[in-house]
Amino acid sequence: MSKSIKRVSLAYSGGLDTSVIMKWLIETYGCEVVAFSADIGQGDVEIDAIRKKALATGAKKVYIEDLREEFVKDFVFPMLRASSVYEGTYLLGTSIARPLIAKAQMEIAARENCDAVSHGATGKGNDQVRFELAYYSMNPHIKVIAPWRIWDMKGRADLVAYARKHGIPVSVTKKKPYSSDANLFHISFEGGILEDPWAEPTPDMYTMSVSPEKAPNRATYIEIGFENGNPVSVDGKRLSPASLLALLNKIGGANGVGRMDMVENRYVGMKSRGVYETPGGTILHIARRAVESLTMDRELLHLRDSMSQKYATLVYNGYWFSPERLALQSLIDSATSGVTGVARIKLYKGNAIVAGRKAEQSLYHPDFATFEEDTVYDQKDAEGFIKINALRLKIKSMVDKAAKPKAHKKAASKKGRK
Repeated sequence: MSKSIKRVSLAYSGGLDTSVIMKWLIETYGCEVVAFSADIGQGDVEIDAIRKKALATGAKKVYIEDLREEFVKDFVFPMLRASSVYEGTYLLGTSIARPLIAKAQMEIAARENCDAVSHGATGKGNDQVRFELAYYSMNPHIKVIAPWRIWDMKGRADLVAYARKHGIPVSVTKKKPYSSDANLFHISFEGGILEDPWAEPTPDMYTMSVSPEKAPNRATYIEIGFENGNPVSVDGKRLSPASLLALLNKIGGANGVGRMDMVENRYVGMKSRGVYETPGGTILHIARRAVESLTMDRELLHLRDSMSQKYATLVYNGYWFSPERLALQSLIDSATSGVTGVARIKLYKGNAIVAGRKAEQSLYHPDFATFEEDTVYDQKDAEGFIKINALRLKIKSMVDKAAKPKAHKKAASKKGRK
């Protein structure tokens, strides 16, 4: 197998794991490595530093691509239109980034005639599944190298020792005893001190938001405009998808919005504790539903919501490129095509509260819902409506009551025979 691998595309971050993996690939397979790094708004991307470190570690070529606009427009926004929240809490910030990174990596692998791809995901987590399902959906014959499932290294100490042996610069600190993953949509924290689900995260862990206790004592109001299900403006100013999300992250974070702490069910079978910051995404989720409440037909809204959990599970488990996710997306996009309007959101000490909503094509009309006299609804009609809908309940009740005397007589007969 090692002889058949001549050139590998590696999803490279510049951190300890992927730097060690690069050297390990070269040493194990005698192959060339093409490093790929995606800028999806993680905030700490130092392009020159990553490029220099990759080349110094042995990369034949290095690609670093700015994918922020594509990430928000073609991945985050479609997911938000689906109103998807995994297990009632997680807004899927890490999950939604993986298919984009894998897609871009596979494009580079094809361009560079690579016969294998590699990633730094561990054998216990969800990311290995997300990356590899995406790889195979684009090239069913691609060879995938997952070092954490192959090599003898067991943990961080082994990686540090390997890096020092091979002259790979290592930056190890005990100040952050947990792992984190960031992009323009969120940042996640897991492992280390967070493995105890009773332990509260330390205040200095959070990076995108202030604590609600330290948030301003006065509320902040913002207005978010939507067109066909997508946010397009903040306070009347039109912005690109990435710029809009970045602005809402800043505003929401300053007000302590978007912190989540949960124990979730990984696809591979175990439970895991994760802490997340998603300020902009939290605001958008709440604001979009406010506009939907005005503009979506009842049954259409309920149908979309009935699919939201399935959609969330597909994203979480790595099935972004699956036919079922694409089919759901088509229906969801059709359902949300009329979601155009403005939501006014009040931000106050960790809360994002709907303070108003409006839409030109609103289905809400005060003259229909009023308790006063109107011309479109005759209250007498409700009697027939209720009787028709109560028919099955009445029949069930009659059948149950008729069965009770028979059951009573049968029980009495058995008692008498004794």
